[in-house]
Amino acid sequence: MRCDFFIYFHQDLVGVNFFDTHRDHRYQYQQSLYVCCKCKINSLNTPSSLQFHSIHKKNRERRLGGPEMETYSSSFSSIKSYLKALSDTPSRLARRAGSVSTSFEERSRVRARSGGDMKKSLRWYDLVGFGIGGMVGAGVFVTSGQASRVYAGPAVVLSYAIAGFCALLSAFCYTEFAVDLPVAGGAFSYIRITFGEFLAFLTGANLIIDYVLSNAAVARSFTGYLCTALGISNKLRITVSELPKGFNEIDVVAVLVVLFLTVIICYSTRESSVLNLVLTVLHLVFIVFVIVIGFTRGHTKNFTKAGDTQNHASGFFPYGASGVFNGAAMVYLSYIGYDAVSTMAEEVKNPVKDIPAGVSGSVILVTVLYCLMAASMSMLLPYDMIDPDAPFSGAFMGSEGWRWVSNVIGGGASFGILTSLLVAMLGQARYMCVIGRSSVVPAWFAKVHPKTSTPLNASLFLGLCTAAIALFTDLQILLNLVSIGTLFVFYMVANAVIYKRYVAVGVTNPWPTLSFLFCFSLTSILFTLLWQLAPPGKPKACMLGACTAIAIAVLQLFHYMVPQAQKPEFWGVPLMPWIPSMSIFLNIFLLGSLDRPSYVRFGFFSALAVLFYVLYSVHASFDAEEDGTLSQKSIELVKESIEVQDHTLKV
Repeated sequence: MRCDFFIYFHQDLVGVNFFDTHRDHRYQYQQSLYVCCKCKINSLNTPSSLQFHSIHKKNRERRLGGPEMETYSSSFSSIKSYLKALSDTPSRLARRAGSVSTSFEERSRVRARSGGDMKKSLRWYDLVGFGIGGMVGAGVFVTSGQASRVYAGPAVVLSYAIAGFCALLSAFCYTEFAVDLPVAGGAFSYIRITFGEFLAFLTGANLIIDYVLSNAAVARSFTGYLCTALGISNKLRITVSELPKGFNEIDVVAVLVVLFLTVIICYSTRESSVLNLVLTVLHLVFIVFVIVIGFTRGHTKNFTKAGDTQNHASGFFPYGASGVFNGAAMVYLSYIGYDAVSTMAEEVKNPVKDIPAGVSGSVILVTVLYCLMAASMSMLLPYDMIDPDAPFSGAFMGSEGWRWVSNVIGGGASFGILTSLLVAMLGQARYMCVIGRSSVVPAWFAKVHPKTSTPLNASLFLGLCTAAIALFTDLQILLNLVSIGTLFVFYMVANAVIYKRYVAVGVTNPWPTLSFLFCFSLTSILFTLLWQLAPPGKPKACMLGACTAIAIAVLQLFHYMVPQAQKPEFWGVPLMPWIPSMSIFLNIFLLGSLDRPSYVRFGFFSALAVLFYVLYSVHASFDAEEDGTLSQKSIELVKESIEVQDHTLKV
């Protein structure tokens, strides 16, 4: 028994080794295979990639009737060309907005636009470290107190467990895409190969904006926690009275931290991982310290007894079951950060094995840590006596001889801020790099430095933007790690993984799947609105039950009537379509818990993204299509591409 890569079955003592080696070789083979459906050639029947591209260029010039320079000029070559391009905007939108890429194209031709390759230097433990570092920031020291005091009481432990389960569902969706499409684009690439260029750009643009603003806010909060750790007042910021309020506190420390981390991520991803592991270990030491102190100094009676029994209910569920779920909606935002791990898939040595272990493993470990921290906090004080703004340090401020613990907590939070900031800055640079590869932003952002093997241009640009905002802007928009853009992306990825499984472009009819996604999302929105707005009582319970029954019926009907068009070769979400559908519902439910300013900000930034796409991106991607860099995937081309890939990758 053998495969096309000259691996023989009899050479292996165990047959499984043969198939594992074959999968690895097949993956490497896919990375180096070029296919052109129009030219009827591929890199198998050409001696080198240079000859392949030379033949492709000649064939294309023959089809166009002459050299490319004589047949087409860029939309941005002159003012006249740009005005002409603007006049053609409707037709270009119709041609490019819904154009989809393929996994194969993203791994080959699109990735080649970066010039150099990102070095494959990460293993599963690096991804676990990035996941823990990205999720366990300073936010857990705030959200746990608010969730316990206002929503769940001692049952906040269950709130963290439920939120962790929800995060794991979304992590499964990310993992399937990251294993099948190990590129640095994360959610942008996943949506681009399913729902097309426009929705991919809209989600990617919101992610970049959220990353930059939240990183600036986190960098400024580092200064505050550093002052707490040192036991000094906030003397590290310089107040300039001439500037307007909210912009008059110059934070040099935040700028230095951002610039230092920017240099690290520009230099090497491997060194960034080492720094992250060191900081994460130090942060975990502080967290374990807090957990041990809570379990040794706390009392189990605080799980069931309130401090003021006359004004507050006692018991483990003082706010009932609804309070547990409301608390889960709030603390879920402490899990945001694992999505940045998927952007490092291109730098993983063995994506098939390392990515599932890294992404899912980090979410599970963080869930255990959060539950232990919540239990520790609940044992220290009755839930009605917990300080919602400083639950852990506040528990020790009134204890004689234990004030130093609050300083230790401030130091631990500082390390947590550094790790979450490092992971987020790595993620934002890789998002921008792959967005640049798709030509919807200048290709300058897509360049990978040949020596450092990192997206140097994107890292420097976004690092400088973050530092400039962190210097003088007092950002309160992300006080509790609220990120509507990130939740929106989680929702889109869950939809995309269902679409990818049940729709083969050009082969199956997409409307049954699209209809299901629309109906299920609509039912989830209705459920969320009833939960948030309807007054409590029996009518509300009946309406919520009816929405649940309708959602389950729609899901079951889709499951039995629409067969899967394709199944993942290496790793897939189990219990399809139940798990992605649950993720869709939970993300909509969490979006419903956000405040009005979050939606206003999301609408404003989305409008800016749409304007940029209409004025620049659609024309740049149209030029790239005409230049042969991108392709407009018609049904015939997609079918032919699938046939070529299947033929050349057979065993």
